[in-house]
Amino acid sequence: MMKQWIAGALCTAGALLGACEKLDHAPEKYLQDPPPTRRISLEEVAELLSTLPIGPEQLSEVHGAVTSSEGNGYDSEYRMTEIFASPGAGVGDDAAATKAWTTPLRDLIRSAVLSRTKAGEDGTDPEAFLEALSGSDAQIYWPYAASWDGSEAPLVTFDPGDNSEKNIAYYRGADGQIAEMVVDEQTARQRPVWVVNWNDDAAYKSLELLRREDPSWGSGGEILLKSGTASEEGIRTLILRSFRANRNYDSWLSGASEFWVKIGAVEDFKASTEAELLLYQPSITDFMVVVRRDQVGTEIPFNAVLVSEWTESLSSCAFMMIEDDGGTQTSWKCSATVKYNSKAYGFDLEIPLRTRDDIVWRGALSRSYIERFNGETGHFGDVDLVLELI
Repeated sequence: MMKQWIAGALCTAGALLGACEKLDHAPEKYLQDPPPTRRISLEEVAELLSTLPIGPEQLSEVHGAVTSSEGNGYDSEYRMTEIFASPGAGVGDDAAATKAWTTPLRDLIRSAVLSRTKAGEDGTDPEAFLEALSGSDAQIYWPYAASWDGSEAPLVTFDPGDNSEKNIAYYRGADGQIAEMVVDEQTARQRPVWVVNWNDDAAYKSLELLRREDPSWGSGGEILLKSGTASEEGIRTLILRSFRANRNYDSWLSGASEFWVKIGAVEDFKASTEAELLLYQPSITDFMVVVRRDQVGTEIPFNAVLVSEWTESLSSCAFMMIEDDGGTQTSWKCSATVKYNSKAYGFDLEIPLRTRDDIVWRGALSRSYIERFNGETGHFGDVDLVLELI
């Protein structure tokens, strides 16, 4: 299972904090377990792929799809959903715009499954297996695909799900028979390796896709703020300038880390009386950025708005980063405070997380800390962040 990083910033403010973008009033939907569609064995799929007569066309198809997924802000992945429904399409692609293939990978898969089951090699209903495979969230993950020489055939392995760093891979030997060898991440750096694993990020829009929907955001963090949103005099904006993950928490067979940035805010704060103040409730917004394994240890431009209106009344933020490993849903309970007429009013906040999540860092970031280290690198566990007020 590809793992997720979640970062949450819960901001306390005295006015106009509701300008935080894309408010999400139901964050719990991101923590629900996926539907029970995993009726196939990853090992079985890896063995199947290794037996296929894969040639230059299929290699080009898979490489093009994983490269496109990367360009769309996802991992180096080619889902079975696209393999069967829109060959060559990466996650986030417009299927109608994809290239037509003479013999796509799905045709090789279908032929192999039909011939194998008809020959009585197992008791699986071939059509039922193909339906389960095409409807599953299984995928081909190709780490370090950018270094492929354009011709070498891949080794095929799978994620055993036990956080192992090594596993058996299958390949066709010189005698035409399927052979096995042990592979690790160093192997994947040196030669092509396809890993059959589960997809966990395609259901969410990456930050790259969100930026494309609103071109004024720019691409890849080139433009910090939307055009036409000049702040009022005295109002500053808190941005996450860049971040760097200094290590991986999970096995390379699981894939990339998906970072979630979650921001809590008091929406559209315009209270003028104490009674109106008590009516406000915090809400949470989020967006996802994928960090591939070849990006670990590299400073990545982020340039996303955390608090669009950092007013003089804002005193602190509660900030949390976790690495998502699943488990039972729970939450981190904390509070935010708004000052009005020299009185403090508290808002109860809960950041969703699950019982097996690794908490990388959580705590309060004061206004004085953010202003003192404005634009400088801060060390938060195994992640380095640059926060900046502009």
